[in-house]
Amino acid sequence: MRGIPERRGTRAATLLVLAALPALLTPACRVADQGEPEDVPPPVMASSTRHAKPSGRRPGVVNIDTEQALNSTRAAGTGIVLDPSGLVLTNNHVIQGATSIRGTDTDNRRSYTAQVVGYDKSGDIAVIRLTGASRLKPAVFGPASGVRLGDPVTAVGNAGGKGGTPTVVTGRVTALDQAVTARDESDGGSERLTGLIETSAPIKPGDSGGPLLNTAGKVIGINTAASAGFELKKKGAQRGYAIPSDRALEIARQIQRGEASRTVHIGPTALLGVKVRANGTAAGALVAEVVPGTPADAAGLPVGATIVSLGGHAVDSPIGLTDLMLAHHPGDTVRIEWTTPRGPRGAADLHLTDGPPQ
Repeated sequence: MRGIPERRGTRAATLLVLAALPALLTPACRVADQGEPEDVPPPVMASSTRHAKPSGRRPGVVNIDTEQALNSTRAAGTGIVLDPSGLVLTNNHVIQGATSIRGTDTDNRRSYTAQVVGYDKSGDIAVIRLTGASRLKPAVFGPASGVRLGDPVTAVGNAGGKGGTPTVVTGRVTALDQAVTARDESDGGSERLTGLIETSAPIKPGDSGGPLLNTAGKVIGINTAASAGFELKKKGAQRGYAIPSDRALEIARQIQRGEASRTVHIGPTALLGVKVRANGTAAGALVAEVVPGTPADAAGLPVGATIVSLGGHAVDSPIGLTDLMLAHHPGDTVRIEWTTPRGPRGAADLHLTDGPPQ
C-alpha cells in the first residue's frame, strides 16, 4: 500500500497506506528528474573511448510481474539471478507494494511465485526468492571499480513490461558517481540516489532491476532509473542510471545473512493500515484514511487523528512512522497512541498483520 508521506523531500511511504489507484499495467521503472543536480559537477566526457564491442549476453535475467491487490494495480520489472536456487536481485521499487510476485527465468522460460527475502528502500535494492527454482543460471558479476568513461555497455531488461525474451540496448558510460532524483511514476514519490553510473543506453520502464553489462558480459550495475527525452550531445538521446554492482551486492549479501538495519528490512512486512500525511507544522502523522479490515481499523483509529507514538517511540512525521514500522514484522503486537482535533488522546494495542513490502 502506498502513502502520502515522502522520504527525502518526496519519497512516498508505503505499506502504511492504501491509495486508490486505477487498474493498469505499470512497468516498474523510475525516471530521473531532468536537469543536472546542483551538488554534482557536470559529467566529464572521455577524451578517447574504448573500441570493444558491447556485450549481447543475457545472463540470468528474470522478468518480474507483480500485483498490488490493495490498489488494483499491476507492475513489471527485471531481476538478476544470484544463485541456482532462485535468489534474485532487483530494485526495491520493482516489488514495492506488491501483494503477489511472479518471476520468469528467461533462460528456462519457467515461471515461479516469489517471496521477498528483504529490501533496502534508501538503496533501492531488494532480494526475492523464486519458489521451487533449481539449477538456474546465475549472472556473472564484475567490479564496478573498473568502469571508465567511454566504456561500451549493454542494458538488458523487460522493457515496457512485455515479458518474453529480454530486450538489449547499448550505449557508453557518460559519467560516474552521479546523483539523480528518481521519481516513481506509480505513486509520485521520489528519492535522491547517489554514486550512480550514467550511460547513454536508452533504458525504458520495465528495465529497472536488470543488468548493465560490460563488454565481457559481466554485470557492473543494476539499472534503476531512466530519463526519457533528456538530451546529451544528440537530439533524442537518453540517459540511463545504474547502481554499481559492488554496492548492490553488498546490500544483497547483508539481506542474505538476515542482518536488519535502519535501512534494511528482512522478511515479511508488517501492515498497519492507514493512509497518512504531514500534520502541517505539528509533529506526528495525520490519518487521512483507514483501510477496512486492517489492524488500524480494528483498533478504532479514527480518520483525522494524529499518530504521535508507535511502540513507545515518538512519531514526529509520516516518514518517522514508516521507519518505525520497518522495525516490526507480522505477528508483532505494538501500542499506538494518537490525538484528535478536539484534544482527547487515544491508545490501543495493535496485532500487526502481513502486508506488501515498502
